[in-house]
Amino acid sequence: MTFASTSSGFSTAVESLKVRTWQLGPGQPTLVMDKFSAEDFHMVVDDRADVHVNSKDGRFYLGWFPLGRPGGDGEGWKIAVTGTTKVPGYSISFDAETPADIVAATVTRVLETALPR
Repeated sequence: MTFASTSSGFSTAVESLKVRTWQLGPGQPTLVMDKFSAEDFHMVVDDRADVHVNSKDGRFYLGWFPLGRPGGDGEGWKIAVTGTTKVPGYSISFDAETPADIVAATVTRVLETALPR
């Protein structure tokens, strides 16, 4: 890491170590859910109030687990994209306290990678 020098010759390392305020807390899950249209996705709310979103082709899944994913370790969000016979899929998990706008940004990017056949 490089630090700029001040006119007195001292490093401005102290400036680069400022305490910051970080966004914390889950925020509004609608920031994520508003990314999905009924035209392209199925949405189900189960008896635990968990929300499951699937693409109509079945290759994309998003789960929101406000109280944590059953059997998971604090998982609040799960994104999965199914692979093909030649290329494996992937999954991304966020804990229940991850800010929704961070999850929304990730979902946006994943959806941007989907190309029509």
